[in-house]
Amino acid sequence: MRTPAENARLALLLEVAGTPKPGNVDRHRDLPELRFEHFLAGAVGASEGLALAGSGSPVGVAFERAVAGMADQGGGNTQFGALALLVPLVRAAADGDRGLSPADASRIAESTTVADAVAFYRAFEHVDVFVDEPPADASVPDVRRGAAAAAELTATGTTLKDVMATGAPRDDVAREWCRGFERSFAAADRLAGADGPLADRAAEVFISLLADRPDTLVASRRGVGVAEEVSERARELQRTDALAEEPDRLEAFADELVSRRINPGTTADLVAAGLFVALENGVIEP
Repeated sequence: MRTPAENARLALLLEVAGTPKPGNVDRHRDLPELRFEHFLAGAVGASEGLALAGSGSPVGVAFERAVAGMADQGGGNTQFGALALLVPLVRAAADGDRGLSPADASRIAESTTVADAVAFYRAFEHVDVFVDEPPADASVPDVRRGAAAAAELTATGTTLKDVMATGAPRDDVAREWCRGFERSFAAADRLAGADGPLADRAAEVFISLLADRPDTLVASRRGVGVAEEVSERARELQRTDALAEEPDRLEAFADELVSRRINPGTTADLVAAGLFVALENGVIEP
């Protein structure tokens, strides 16, 4: 039986193997600066941090270690957002019996500390992560300050959950922390209900999640209008059942987003989290 950390690593590998995932690296598509092999290396590099989470280490420590290992490849940031979801989920799975619930994940999020927040900020020093400009009235320091924000975080007693709550209106990874990882668990249910090889199911669920809600990374980088356009295109493909009946149309959409450099990376992060939940709960099996 695989450990939670091993299931998390497998989830990262299955996520990037799924194709087509419009705008994202997959086994058929690279980006100019980021290739399929970088994601494979990132998943392997994150193993030590995931193992720390699985052995009961604090979430912040495990996350920083996972990010540092993930970054030890030539492409830069491959799975920062996915790890921000996977580390607390692995920690929750390790705490209980087999079987992971939203309540388990929420309990871990609520139990995070100031030290976890400090480690989370330090993780931004290991790799270049796109971060939108914080609001002028933000109640927590800009994460791009890294370790330099430690004193302020400590003085204000800001926990990692507090940091995520501040980011939740603009970032769907942070939003998961505040809403019981609801889309991660929904993705797991969809994966269990789909047919075929797991990598193909991952691609199908990616489209369904993108159709549900505009990708927040796209919204931050390219604007809300572009994010909504991409989400509507995904809904249109779902209505015509393109995954089964019009594969060329879906492939063309994937190629178009790559050429336009539109990267729905947050949606891919949610797929990785859903794969982990489904693997951990035994509802899918490679």
